[in-house]
Amino acid sequence: MDVIHAIFEQLRRFFGMSGLIEIIKSGNYETLLTYKGIASALRPLLQLVLILELFRGLLYRKFKVINYKIPFYAYLFNSIIGRYISIGMTVIMIGLLEKYAIINISFTWYWFIYGYIVWEFAHFIYHFLAHKVRLFWCLHSTHHAPENMSLAVSYSHFFLEGPYADIIRVSICIVAGVPPPMLFVITFIDGFWGSFIHIGDTMIKDARFGVIGNIILTPSHHRVHHARNPLYMDTNYCNLLNIWDRVFKTYQPELKEIPVEYGITRPTQPNNFLDAYFGEITLLAKDIYHAPGIVNKIRYLFMPPGWSHTGDHKTSKVVREQFIATQSFEPIQ
Repeated sequence: MDVIHAIFEQLRRFFGMSGLIEIIKSGNYETLLTYKGIASALRPLLQLVLILELFRGLLYRKFKVINYKIPFYAYLFNSIIGRYISIGMTVIMIGLLEKYAIINISFTWYWFIYGYIVWEFAHFIYHFLAHKVRLFWCLHSTHHAPENMSLAVSYSHFFLEGPYADIIRVSICIVAGVPPPMLFVITFIDGFWGSFIHIGDTMIKDARFGVIGNIILTPSHHRVHHARNPLYMDTNYCNLLNIWDRVFKTYQPELKEIPVEYGITRPTQPNNFLDAYFGEITLLAKDIYHAPGIVNKIRYLFMPPGWSHTGDHKTSKVVREQFIATQSFEPIQ
C-alpha cells in the first residue's frame, strides 16, 4: 500500500492537479478569474498535452519508449533528491538583494512589460553562460542530451541547474527593481512557455508560427537551440521574447534546407541516463586531471566546452564559423 500511495503522490505532483481539485471541491469557480485560479487551471495542461503527444506518437507509429528514458529518469532522480535537498534560491536572493534595488516599481501593465524584458535579459545571461562556461555546461548538458524533441525533454535537467539559474535570474531582476509578486507571475508564464516550446513534431510539425515567430521564440526556434548542427549551435537563448537574441546576434531561424539534428556533439551512449546526467562532469574531471599546471586546470572550468590547453579548440564558435565560411547564405536573420 505504501508503494501504491507513493506512486499516486508522484503522479499527483507530476500532473499538478491539487489546486484545480480544490477549486472544484469548493465550488467557487470565481477563483478561476484570479491569478491563483488561472495558474491552477493551466498547471496540468502541459502534462495532459504530453500524454496526448504520446498517444499521437503511438497512432502514427513514431513513439519509441527509449526516447523518453532520459527525461523520465531525470524527473524521478530530481524529484527524489528534491525531498532531501531544498535550496530556496529565489527566496534567498530576494532576501539578500531586495534592499539594493535600483528603482521601486508598481505592479502595472507597463511596468510588467519592463519586468518581463528584464527577466528575459536575465534568462539570456544564465542560458548564455550555461553554454559558454564548461562548469555550467556540465549542469545544462543533461537537457540537451536527448536525441529527439518532445514535451518530456522539459523534465530532463541536472538537479543543480535550477539553483544556479535562479541565482543569476532572480539576482538581476531584484536589483533591477522587479518586485517579488511580479517576479512570481513572470516565472509562471516563463515556465509554462518554456515547457511548451519543447513540443514535438508529432503534435506540431511546422512550429514557426508565421508572423508571430518574428516577435516571440517559437518551438521551431527552440528546436534549433537543441540542435547539434554547426549552424544552429549556441543560438536562440531567449525563452519567450527574442529581443535579446537579436540584440546580441544569437538569433537563428530554422532553415528548411538544414533539418534539425538533436543532441550534443560529443560521442554519447544513446539514451543512456548515466551518460546524459554525469557524462560531461566525468569528461571535465578527466581534462582537469590531465591538464598541465594549475592555470590550465582552472581554465578548463571556465572556458567554453571544446576549449583545449593544446590550442586545438573545438568550441561551438570555431565549429560554427568554419561551417558558415563554406556556405553562401546569411546565417543570422
